[in-house]
Amino acid sequence: MILEETMKKIKPGAKVRVYEGTTPFEGLVIARKHGSEIGATFTVRTVLAGVGVEKVFPFHSPGITKLTVISSPKKVHRSKLYWVRKASGTRTRQKLGVSV
Repeated sequence: MILEETMKKIKPGAKVRVYEGTTPFEGLVIARKHGSEIGATFTVRTVLAGVGVEKVFPFHSPGITKLTVISSPKKVHRSKLYWVRKASGTRTRQKLGVSV
């Protein structure tokens, strides 16, 4: 389960590292849904071996042992960053100002 202060830092455009047990999954938060209610989720996207991978994590999951916010964007003008799916890594870095 994620603490309230960490929940506020998880915004679209933030780079996070999520630990499910001992396995880390690091990537860019592209969406956050359902606010802070019990069914709230956030979607993390990364590229592994040249293939885009997305995982949806519930905020209140007991399987998440640790969550680290690596970096946050300066300003993001969208609440859902689905355009990242089609954009290259270079273009994403330019628009968000965050290393992906």
